[in-house]
Amino acid sequence: MVIVVGGMIGLGKTSVSNIISEELKSKVFYESVDDNPILPLFYSSSDEEIQKNRYPFLLQLYFLNKRFESIKNAFREQNNVLDRSIYEDWYFCKKNMELGRISKIEMSIYESLLNNMMEEIESLPKKRPDIFIYLKGSFETVLKRIKSRGREYELDDKLESYYRYIWEGYDNWMYNIYDKSDVLTIDMDKFDVINNQKDKEELLRLVKNKLSIINK
Repeated sequence: MVIVVGGMIGLGKTSVSNIISEELKSKVFYESVDDNPILPLFYSSSDEEIQKNRYPFLLQLYFLNKRFESIKNAFREQNNVLDRSIYEDWYFCKKNMELGRISKIEMSIYESLLNNMMEEIESLPKKRPDIFIYLKGSFETVLKRIKSRGREYELDDKLESYYRYIWEGYDNWMYNIYDKSDVLTIDMDKFDVINNQKDKEELLRLVKNKLSIINK
């Protein structure tokens, strides 16, 4: 069993991953954030610094490498949860290209590398997640959650337009492009799995029910 937890920045992927892994006695492969040397530069640099140093492209390559390593390990073992995954990386790269932060040549290089990685994944004993748990919410909830977790480099007001652009396209990617597994959508406008025990229990019920259906 491999579960992917994904969705918009700030909506609680790590918290949900931890809750599920604790209940199912599984391992979590965490998103590389606190030890990521490029992420603070990506968020805090000026447009001129970003263009000069190509931080968005470097960040996507960094994440791609880390997520490839994680998904290979997750697929070789049993009962794992991925706190975001290689599948969503393409979406972030594409959106940054649309914003002019990643060039078309960089996108082409990225996609070529990604395709090679996906071919290798197809050679593994397990090839796809069992379910993708998609955390979605209103833009207001996204901003509130980002501010409440307090990562300083994420809090600059100029980032709001970037967050909105990523948020606006997420549903389309999730429901019309992603095709590797069944999707379980969790509305984070309604769920507070950290502070509300009933919400936590309902999350686990939904996950177990989805797993039982696909494993019949």
